[in-house]
Amino acid sequence: MTLQRNVIHIGNALHLINDVENESIDLIVCDGPYGVTRNEWDQIPNIQEYNLELIRTFSMKLQAGGALYLFGKSNCIDFVDYRPYLNLKSKIIWYQPSRLAQGRVNYTNNYDIICYFVKGSRPSRYNLDSIRVAQLVELEHRLRCERVPSVKNGKYANTKFNDKGKNPGDVWGDIKQLTYKSKELVCREALNTIQKPIKLIERLVLASSNPGDLVLDPFSGVGTCPVVCRKHGRDFIAFEINADFVNKANARLKHVEAQLPIGI
Repeated sequence: MTLQRNVIHIGNALHLINDVENESIDLIVCDGPYGVTRNEWDQIPNIQEYNLELIRTFSMKLQAGGALYLFGKSNCIDFVDYRPYLNLKSKIIWYQPSRLAQGRVNYTNNYDIICYFVKGSRPSRYNLDSIRVAQLVELEHRLRCERVPSVKNGKYANTKFNDKGKNPGDVWGDIKQLTYKSKELVCREALNTIQKPIKLIERLVLASSNPGDLVLDPFSGVGTCPVVCRKHGRDFIAFEINADFVNKANARLKHVEAQLPIGI
């Protein structure tokens, strides 16, 4: 069975993914269970083993050089050997200092992890110019540093100020989590654990895919990744078990499609 593109398929991702053709996917954005909340869908006895099985399965679906972004908490891939399947390039920290919960016997968790994997040694796509962020160092100071002889004549002589911005690095504090007042929030049920900000998913999609590429979103929620894909000319295959969320996601997609130029 071949799954239709640009459709959110209703059902269990662990079953539906068997219908995805091997080596057909350019990018996977997996924002699934964290194994830390009381939500029924998050009741995972061993999140590390669960994620390892996801990684193993995803490795078969990705093309060579394809990327996987796997969301989780700090220990989401600890104690398991994922190396036979994918190459871990970075653990991105999504920093969220505005969280309301405050630890009483431990330090409050203020971040999520986004594990960036690649199939093979090098990514086939990494579009840095599409995700650059503003320089934090003043231009004049940066240029002055570049003129220092030890820099100018050293091994970093070719490292120059880029007026388009810099690499966002692996700690992202510039994208804020959604709140009850966020205009893009679809429903309160999706807050925090399900719906991620559009800017966050955009950074992943723009960095690791090109227009026309195929993106897999196995835990689609209210459809943020499909919305980003259609907005930026990527195709998607998405899964979601909650029919109400699928309806909400399709409404978002309909709104995006209405704004696209004819022919896209």
